[in-house]
Amino acid sequence: MASLTRRAALKFVGTGIVLGAAARPLDRASGAEPAAAPSAPVSPGAPGSPTVAATAADPRRSAKEPFGYCLNTATIRGQKLPLVAELDIAAKAGYHAVEPWFSEIEDYQKKGGTLPDLKKRLADLNLTMESAIAFPEWLVDDEAKRTAAIELAKKQMGTLQQVGGKRLACPPAGATNVENMSLHKITARYRALLELGEKMNVVPELEVWGFSKTLGRLSEAAAVVIECGHPQACILPDVFHLYKGGSDFNGMRFLSGQALHVLHMNDYPDQPGRDKVTDAERVYPGDGVAPLKMLFRNLRMNGYTGYLSLELFNRTYWEQDALLVARTALEKTRIAVLSAWE
Repeated sequence: MASLTRRAALKFVGTGIVLGAAARPLDRASGAEPAAAPSAPVSPGAPGSPTVAATAADPRRSAKEPFGYCLNTATIRGQKLPLVAELDIAAKAGYHAVEPWFSEIEDYQKKGGTLPDLKKRLADLNLTMESAIAFPEWLVDDEAKRTAAIELAKKQMGTLQQVGGKRLACPPAGATNVENMSLHKITARYRALLELGEKMNVVPELEVWGFSKTLGRLSEAAAVVIECGHPQACILPDVFHLYKGGSDFNGMRFLSGQALHVLHMNDYPDQPGRDKVTDAERVYPGDGVAPLKMLFRNLRMNGYTGYLSLELFNRTYWEQDALLVARTALEKTRIAVLSAWE
């Protein structure tokens, strides 16, 4: 492909080129599988089993709950708690992992916290840091700004490496309002991030932002990770952003579990509609109209055993007790997951 544009990405992915095994047919409305979901863990090595890796690595998972549960700290950021308090809440609520915002780690350090102590606290709470949220402008056209952004990303990855953090979310920062940016240009810049991450032992995740004019659709991100040819290339989808950007949730059928490590979990209401809905209107999974049953079935069918990271920006939730919000978010997510197999 000489030049990949937004329109070309749709055509490219629509040809049937996929990141994993071809998906089985689904009912478009309900997301139903041809065969019933298993009611008990399947044998290791069984064809089509999404639970083998999960149950072997983490006994807290099962055939009906093959995903890990992660708390993105944005869900309780309005309570303005220190990072250590948020970690305690995540553990008490029953999460397996956390996804903090990088600014919180910096604030923790400014107030005297050390990275070795943070790593130990995570271990003591039986939590992993599966991802972190940061916004280095890695995609900006200005070369000097992009160079500075790469250095910032290197510094952030170094910090994550010291606390056991595994991934860094990389949305299209620096190019959000740029129209028709060549996907080959995006690919080259994302690969540079991947090569940096390989040295730092931290995986940069290509995040889809539905309101962005660049990487606003799942198909664009898929084209980039396919083209870059790096073994650690991966997509960070978000339920809200898939809806906001107009991506069809059936598109998730074409992404293997290996192409996804973390998925931002939330829901959205039927009003005010795609054009006007904002981050602040995200709701608990199951309280909105997102096709979560279809999503979970597609994820499991394609072998996804990664993390569902609860990321909400709802101001109403921010006015409530943080532990109550964290617990409610997890409980509603588990109910939504379990109901997918009914």
